[in-house]
Formats: sequence, C-alpha cells, structure tokens
Amino acid sequence: MAFVRSRANASSGIGVAAECKQTFLELQRKKSHRYVIFKIDDKCKEVVVEKTGSSTESFDDFMDSLPESDCRYAIYDFDFVTEENCQKSKIFFVAWSPSVSRIRAKMLYATSKERFRRELDGVHYEIQATDPSELDIELLRERAH
Repeated sequence: MAFVRSRANASSGIGVAAECKQTFLELQRKKSHRYVIFKIDDKCKEVVVEKTGSSTESFDDFMDSLPESDCRYAIYDFDFVTEENCQKSKIFFVAWSPSVSRIRAKMLYATSKERFRRELDGVHYEIQATDPSELDIELLRERAH
C-alpha cells in the first residue's frame, strides 16, 4: 500500500486521506458503492473512510450505519426514475451531526466540512442533519427531482 500525505485543512488542521477521494470515485464512476461513511480519525489528523455500503444496500442500511451520538460525513448515491421514465442518479453529501454528540466533535466536523466537501467533486446536493427526521428518503427524492 502506498502512503500518500494528506493535505491539511487550513481552518482545522484536518487532512483528507487519499482513500477518501478514491472511494468516492468508485461510488461516482463505477457505482461500486451505494454509500460511503467518513469519519475523522481518532488522532484528529485526517478524514478516513469508515464504511462503504454495497450497491445493493438500501437507504435504511445507510441510516443504520450513521452513529446515533457521533458526527460523520457521508455520501449517498440516490437512484430514481423521472416522470419521463428515465433512470437517474444524484449524489448527496451528508454532514451528520446529532444533537447529542459532543460539542468538540461538532466543532471539529463543522470546521473541516468545507475543505473535505471540496475534495469530492461531483456531489449534487448537500444536507446538514442533526437527527433522522432531517435525513429522510422523501427529502432526497424532493431534492433530486
């Protein structure tokens, strides 16, 4: 495995692991994943891939992968059919920050979000969610159409 130095985020000092962009490209271009969950590593040095969901997994599987009391970034590839009966796909960036998570974690994820988000070229929509009611399949459907 090759080690690639991550570039640090100017506002928070958090870098982005090379695997993050690679995994995002696999989701975007190859449709290898339905979703990707990212976290800031335990040493607070960089954003890393925590989990990927196979292309056959559902939105419920995605929601179950988000921790109830800790922040995460996530990408979800939403497939849908238009009124013209065309198969489409939109990629959503999710900033998951539950209201019960630690304040330090919320601040760290908030200050690192923009830099990380810019690394993921090709995201169509962004959602900030603090509880499951703010991240509903119907919300994705509304935004995608």
